Amino acid sequence: MLAITDLSIRLAGRLLIDQSSVQITPGSRVGLVGRNGTGKSTLFKVIRGELAAEHGSATLPPRWRIGSLAQEAPNGPESLISVVLKADLERDALLAEAEHATDPHRIAEIQPRLVDIDAHSAPSRAAAILSGLGFSAADQLRPCAEFSGGWRMRVALAATLFAAPDLLLLDEPTNYLDLEGTLWLEDHLAHYPRTVIVISHDRDLLESSVDQILHLERGKLTLYKGTYSSFEEQRAARELLDAKAVKRQEAERARLQSFVDRFKAKASKARQAQSRVKMLERLKPITALVTEDVREISFPAPEKILSPPIIAVDNASVGYDPATPVLSRVTLRIDNDDRIALLGANGNGKSTLVKLLAGRLAPFSGKVTRADKLSIAYFAQHQLDELNEDASAYDHVRKLMGDAPEAKVRARAGAIGFSGKAADTKAGKLSGGEKARLLLGLATFFGPNMIILDEPTNHLDIDSRAALAEAINEFPGAVIMVSHDRYLIEACAERLWIVADRTVTNYDGDLDEYRRLVLSARNAESTERERNGASEKPQRQRSDNRGSLKKRIAEAESEIARVSEIITKIDTALALPDIFTRDPKQAAQLSKARANAADALARAEEQWLEASTQFDEAAG
Repeated sequence: MLAITDLSIRLAGRLLIDQSSVQITPGSRVGLVGRNGTGKSTLFKVIRGELAAEHGSATLPPRWRIGSLAQEAPNGPESLISVVLKADLERDALLAEAEHATDPHRIAEIQPRLVDIDAHSAPSRAAAILSGLGFSAADQLRPCAEFSGGWRMRVALAATLFAAPDLLLLDEPTNYLDLEGTLWLEDHLAHYPRTVIVISHDRDLLESSVDQILHLERGKLTLYKGTYSSFEEQRAARELLDAKAVKRQEAERARLQSFVDRFKAKASKARQAQSRVKMLERLKPITALVTEDVREISFPAPEKILSPPIIAVDNASVGYDPATPVLSRVTLRIDNDDRIALLGANGNGKSTLVKLLAGRLAPFSGKVTRADKLSIAYFAQHQLDELNEDASAYDHVRKLMGDAPEAKVRARAGAIGFSGKAADTKAGKLSGGEKARLLLGLATFFGPNMIILDEPTNHLDIDSRAALAEAINEFPGAVIMVSHDRYLIEACAERLWIVADRTVTNYDGDLDEYRRLVLSARNAESTERERNGASEKPQRQRSDNRGSLKKRIAEAESEIARVSEIITKIDTALALPDIFTRDPKQAAQLSKARANAADALARAEEQWLEASTQFDEAAG
């Protein structure tokens, strides 16, 4: 078990965790929650041994393996599937040793162990994880270097999940995912067979994937049984009891103090008064309930409500190359009070669609009609990097208000959540959540008719996400949102559009139905992959270019050679004259290993034949 005992952590002079003790039993799935900046990520560093505690300890069983998301995304010429497979260090080491081992006795040790860890099915398991996180079969064979940083962080997440450590530590894993990937991850974590602790502000993940909540607040760790909704109920009840206890203690203090004040001067009552003083000293104060108010988020209303529709798109195609548009046959309508969420995997064209709606991309064909004087605010996570790091919130607001008096500028800065000294803090020193609040305030500064929000919840804690949902619901204009946060979509969206198959369609179901649709589709892909080995065989692979097919042929030939050599070595070990009498169990494991290897060889030969056939067809 993970035993946190009397733990105190101080960072840069600030006490983050103060003498806390918690025990997490093996197999627990724990959500670690708390406001931004309370020390959740720092606790992970202490558990991993990267940071020393000021006092106390966080100890694990000696043989436990810890896995967490790498700080840097993988990069280089290796294929995605290869990067993920190498995350299983034992399998990688055993396979490397198996290629060069010549001692029959050592071979007889290696091969049964490969069977125990299910090494031969590893490519299929790795491919299933990559598929769940949004990578197609063709993508999995491409080099890491060809993908953007966000996609490569998904590869890092896939590698961490594939390694299946005894203790899995995940810090905001959904920040790099779309809704579809988030739904798959929720399901995967819900069935994770070992211990997992996940830092997350995603209510739905905490509701569906964990069975305990570890709350970090005011330097104390408290473990609650159950999901996030159960935690909220238990916490509310506990705070109510604490508040009542504080009130009772204050009344008792007042009674004792009153007695002391009245009788301390009287000789006949001096002893009793002194006794009451000692009772007051022994009365240990109960920590009063501290309400950590969340700054509200608000969007200024547009000056004028426009006549509907504010945007009408008729049979439009759009993208970046007229020869290959990202979206085609797009026909849609947006009214002035619509609340629309865009669904669909990353890469399907959601960002292209919002750029079309915002007027940042012109259609190749078709027609886009906008209402006169339509004002659109656009928020996207990548814009956080566009803030002037050396300018304060006041400076950013001043830039939008020209020669307005300082009092008015500071009032507007306060209205978007930066009052007093906070208005003068440079953007470079703001947290991710504070930057998001500032950018939201700047984007909507002039009262737009429509707001486009592209992943607005990254870096926002749970309470701030609730404040954002309230702001959206109170805003009188239209809102288009792209988000992996189901809570935000369910709280705000009235219409769902699916961006897929190069077009946009209305979705009549709810998010529960959509979740079942996504998971069933990805499970079907995994089942097909299991049936056919490590590689899928969808019809679309027939259109792979010849270079990709050549690579698949070479990989299949390499696998055939590797597995053939393993079979030869197993046969050598089985040929030992005393193997069946000296160690019949090991002999049986070797026989099983040979059968598995023979199956792997058959799959590799099938893949080689398929790729060769497609290559010949592509060659004409």
